[in-house]
Order: sequence, then structure tokens, then C-alpha cells
Amino acid sequence: MSIRIFITGATGFVGGHLAEACVARGHSVSTIARADSDTALLERLGASVHRGDLRDLELVQRALEGAEVVVHCAAKVGDWGPVEDYRAVNVQALRDFLGACKGKPLQRFIHLSTLGVYAARHHYGTDETEALPAVHIDGYTQTKVEAERLALDAFRSFGVPVVVLRPGLIYGPRDRTVLPRMIELLRTGQLPYLGRGKRAINCIYVGNLVEAVFLAMEKPKAVGQVYNLTDGEFVSKRRFIEAIADGLGLQRPTRSIPLWVARIVAWTMERRARRLGASQPPRLTQARLKLFGLNLDYSIDKAKRELGYQPKLPFDQAIQETIAWYRLNA
Repeated sequence: MSIRIFITGATGFVGGHLAEACVARGHSVSTIARADSDTALLERLGASVHRGDLRDLELVQRALEGAEVVVHCAAKVGDWGPVEDYRAVNVQALRDFLGACKGKPLQRFIHLSTLGVYAARHHYGTDETEALPAVHIDGYTQTKVEAERLALDAFRSFGVPVVVLRPGLIYGPRDRTVLPRMIELLRTGQLPYLGRGKRAINCIYVGNLVEAVFLAMEKPKAVGQVYNLTDGEFVSKRRFIEAIADGLGLQRPTRSIPLWVARIVAWTMERRARRLGASQPPRLTQARLKLFGLNLDYSIDKAKRELGYQPKLPFDQAIQETIAWYRLNA
């Protein structure tokens, strides 16, 4: 049965893949896109594109007419910059958007969060029962915590059928942010291991994430719940990085920096960059130290049990498909 699905951030990496999958399943897609956004993919898919901004409440009300499911992918991402810049997009715009959804006959409002909302420490099978810290290490994760709370409050207070999904590091074809940066660092020999590279990285292939979104649409039990999502297998930092290096014919990292040294370096670099008012992040930040140095292993048992989530593509196959795309398009 065809469903009318409204996707925020549909011109982005995850939103674009989701829009493709929706159309392939016979669903109709609509979105709001800024005037300068590249909507070529969406136009080819036959999606309904409303030009404007999510903060334009009149436009949002019109665009939401007839929508049965909302998937909120839009966010300001990154690990540098004033927290208020992130808050304006990730929290305030979401607050207004949820207000526009109040009273709409939605079947689901799926909010894409991140595993980054958990504390910046080693994790070994952490599940959704863990309380989130009130203060975070950067503007992105800080505001994603606030956004989750806002979304769940909309469910409790006025019945918006919210489901919160917490994916890990998302990779796959058409990623223009994380993997391109890693590839550039590998090409220039500037990607050392933090520690020995044997700790877990919390990755998820974009196709596996899209499947989880559809499960969240279908399962009544999902409403009001939060789910961790990864590829469901142990992938070390070294395995992830070396798969990219080997696949693109680049040299594997040859240097390792002890984690305790990396902590000092990140703290020093961030302090200096802030003092100088740098608009770009230093080479090593607390967020990058977390991603590449800490053990990030999270339980997805709840998603398996309640959603029936079983990652379709194992890591080795998923990373090969990702690398094949970069070979042709990078």
C-alpha cells in the first residue's frame, strides 16, 4: 500500500537514499528544500519539492498536508562552532516543526538522532537504558540530546507518534562529509591510529539504516521508543580505516598515538583554536578522538527484538559497495 512520506533533509546523504527507497517501494515523497539545494535526484524520483526553509511555518503547514509519515533527517552536523548555531537548526527548527505536526493524522514521526548522544567514554554493549549526559563535548551532540528530548516530549505531551533512531557513523555511496575527509587524510598521511586501532567503531551502512526506518514505520510498538542502530557486528577502527585504504589503493596508516597523548593534544588544539577564534576545527578535536580512539560498542538487541531489525548487508560487502562508488565518483 502506498504511503505519503514527508522527508526533511531529503537533499542530503541519508535523506536522498531514503527517498530512493521510498519511491522504489511505491510510496510518494515530499520535502522542503532551500532555493540553492540540488534537487536533481528528487526530481528524477518524482518527489514533490517545496522550495523554502523548514523555519517557514506557513510553508511547512502546506507541505505537510496529506503526509502520513514524517522522517526527520535534517540537521546541522559537525564538531566545531558555537553551540547556538547548532541549536538554531537542531532544536529550535525542530520545535517549530513538531508544533506544525501537532494534531496532524500522522502514523509516524521518525526522528533520526545519533549514537553520539551517549557520554564520551568507552562503551561496551551500552543500551538505551543509559541516561544521557546533560553537557556534551561539542555543539552537534549537545543539541542532538536536546532534540531527542524535545521529540519525545512531543509524543508524551500531544501525541505526535515519535520514534527515535540512534544510528552510529553512517557510511555509504554519496556521503560527502565523513568518508571524503578520511580519504583525504589517508592520501596525505595524516590519519594516525589513536591507540592501536583495535577498539570498536559504531558504524552503520546507509542501506541498513534505511531498512530500519521502514521497520520503525511498520511496527506499532515502536512509537515512543528509542533504538540504537549499527551494522550489528564488531568492526574495529583499524578494520574500517584499512578497508578504505586498501580499497582505494592508499597507504595504510603507519603511526599510532597513545590515547592519553591524543587527549592532551586534542585539548590543547581546541583551546588554541578557540582562543584564536578559528572558524575551522583543528586537526584533532574531542569529537574525533571519541570516534577514532574510544571503544564505541552499543547494543542493538532492542531494535532486533522490537523492530525485527537484522542488518541486510554485512560490513565487508557494504564497504565494498561504498568504495566502488567512490572509485567512480570521487
